Amino acid sequence: MGVLHWRLHLRSRVGRSREGSPSPVLNAIPPAAGICPRWRTVLLASLAALVLVSAAGPSYAQEAAPKAEAQPAAAAPASQGTPTKEGTRPASPEKIGVRVEVVNVPVTVLDKQGRPVIDLAKGDFRVFEDGVLQAIRYFSREMRQPLRIGLVLDTSNSARPALQFEKDAASEFVFNMLQGRSSPNQILLQTFDATSSILQEFTNDPQILNEKIRGLKAGGGKALYDAIYFACKEKMLNSGPPENMRRVLVLVSDGRDVESEHTLVEALSMARKAETIIYTIGNTAHGFFNPGDKILREISEKTGGAAYFPLEETPGADLRTGHLSQGQIGETSQNKGLGAGTGIYAATRLMQLADSLDAIGRELHDQYSLGYTPTNNKADGTYRTIRVVARRKDLTVRAKPGYFAPTE
Repeated sequence: MGVLHWRLHLRSRVGRSREGSPSPVLNAIPPAAGICPRWRTVLLASLAALVLVSAAGPSYAQEAAPKAEAQPAAAAPASQGTPTKEGTRPASPEKIGVRVEVVNVPVTVLDKQGRPVIDLAKGDFRVFEDGVLQAIRYFSREMRQPLRIGLVLDTSNSARPALQFEKDAASEFVFNMLQGRSSPNQILLQTFDATSSILQEFTNDPQILNEKIRGLKAGGGKALYDAIYFACKEKMLNSGPPENMRRVLVLVSDGRDVESEHTLVEALSMARKAETIIYTIGNTAHGFFNPGDKILREISEKTGGAAYFPLEETPGADLRTGHLSQGQIGETSQNKGLGAGTGIYAATRLMQLADSLDAIGRELHDQYSLGYTPTNNKADGTYRTIRVVARRKDLTVRAKPGYFAPTE
């Protein structure tokens, strides 16, 4: 029996088998057909495959081709996922992050004499966000967050008479805040006249900072608001996460501005965005009316800092102190002789500046750390005000005034 005849015979047998015939496919070629047993086995396997394809009809061939072509895609990297009816299923489960926002608030508490109060407990504080009482979750009497301090010195023409005293006081402040190169705190040195200049990036090396401070020279115009805006935007915003760092500017100036491109409102807005507390030190000597003092107070109050005016008190009431050497009666030979050369006025002036910087350093060292999770958990990027109150009476509390909520 020929191969074609056996194929037709086999298809007819398979068809009868689908209708209930018990005849199996392998019995389609009887042993008596005169074919070698070995070739009979090969022929049966070939015919069986051919019959199955033919019996399935054209639809099977059409479906088989795409599946065969799709096999290389199945061998693609597992990261591409597995197709499903709903889409592509990830090869491995995705990590879903849940963000719990914690607002950290450094808090300074002072008594009537301006001395730090360091014996308060968690229950002695109340924190409000946008007027809503918050639950304090974290509390510590010891600040574990390192400081990022921007030391901003006025080197304009008007600061020339006080520059030497500022340099000496600033050097002492740097030494006290860093206490050697192992300090976790870092200080940035910035000066300004008509423009702002970064003389030293953040460092904990007091020697490098003092070398830069000693080389300061005065001259040029005055752009105070631009200096604050620049320091907060370019440096403080990039100094580390606010929850891990305390951002502080220490500004020594007379508070006057004549050349800034930014307004005071813009400078304060950038300070709030950078969550930077600003301490100001007025360098206008006693006996002079200075409208800039009001600006310095506003800058500090609206950022959670404090304003100091160490030279507003006269060092003495007689000519021996050199009080008149501030220029009130002109540059006469008599006045020059009563100036800083006596040593009394110069020493007093330096001591007052140094005391103000030292007070800032003590305040930063003796801060409390409060933390809370806001009841308003909307990630809308709005500015939220913060108010911290101490239950004990007759205390002054200073804290950062607010923060910007995160965005999606």
